Amino acid sequence: MKIFGHPWVESECFYPLSSIDDIKQTPANSILFLTPLPSSLELAHYCQQNHIGYALEVHSIEEAVFANLMQCQYVITDKMLAKELMPIAQNYLFDTQVLAQIENDNEIETMAKVGVDGVIFPNAFSIPILQSV
Repeated sequence: MKIFGHPWVESECFYPLSSIDDIKQTPANSILFLTPLPSSLELAHYCQQNHIGYALEVHSIEEAVFANLMQCQYVITDKMLAKELMPIAQNYLFDTQVLAQIENDNEIETMAKVGVDGVIFPNAFSIPILQSV
């Protein structure tokens, strides 16, 4: 199980972005964080075409299936959807890993018991990139 944003373990940081220019401003080897499809479709295609690792917020099984097809590294969702997604991801051998958003340490065990690939705390997200005026 992967754990992002917990103070006990060092982990990668997720960088929220909203444009291709934002991608160019993120540190090398960072994980880009995109908002749900279809609003981030252009950015997801750009990441896929340029072999850039990215995570995508998803709100449905359908979005998760498309994220996997677009070579998304991680889908990030709420705990309930993460539980629903895991059997589907395992059945279809997703390369994309499912991360459940959590707030407390005691939620780690619950997510581990249902086989979720990982969890993500709010601390895993960097400060959003400021747009230059």
